[in-house]
Amino acid sequence: MDLEARSLQPNVKAVLLAKLREYKSDLNNLKSEHKRLPSANSNQAARDDLLESGMADAMSVSANQRGRLMMSTERLNESSDRIKESRRTMLETEELGVSILQDLHQQRQSLLHANDTLHGVDDNISKSKKILTNMSRRMSRNKWIISSIIVILVVAIALILYFKLSK
Repeated sequence: MDLEARSLQPNVKAVLLAKLREYKSDLNNLKSEHKRLPSANSNQAARDDLLESGMADAMSVSANQRGRLMMSTERLNESSDRIKESRRTMLETEELGVSILQDLHQQRQSLLHANDTLHGVDDNISKSKKILTNMSRRMSRNKWIISSIIVILVVAIALILYFKLSK
C-alpha cells in the first residue's frame, strides 16, 4: 500500500500517506496490547486471591449493586420498548407517506392526461371554427350568386315581356 500511495498524484499522496501512518501506528498499538494480555492472565491467580479476601464486604455491596442493576435493566427494557414502538410508528408513517406519494403520482398522471386531452379538444375546436367560418363564407357567396342569378333572370323575363308586348 505504501508503494501504491507513493506512486499517486501529490495532492492525493499526502492524504493517503498520512492515513497509512495512522493505520500503522494503530496496528502497532494493537500488537502491543495483544502482547500484554497474556501477562494479565498470569496475574489472574493473584487477583482471585485478593478478591476472595474481601468477599464478605462484597456480598453486601453485591446485593446493592444487583438491585441497582435490576432497576437499570428494567429502565433499559422500557426504553427498548419505547424505541420499538417509535420505530413501528415511524414505519407506519413511512408507509402512509409512500401511499400518499403514489396517490399524488397517479393524480399527476391523470391531470397530465386531462391536459393533453384538453389540448386535443382545443385543437379540434379551432379546426371546427375554421371549417364553420369557411362554410359561412361559402353560404354568403352562394346567396349572392343565387340572388344575382335571380335578378338577372327577372331582368331577362322583364326584357322578354317588354319586347313581346311592344310588338
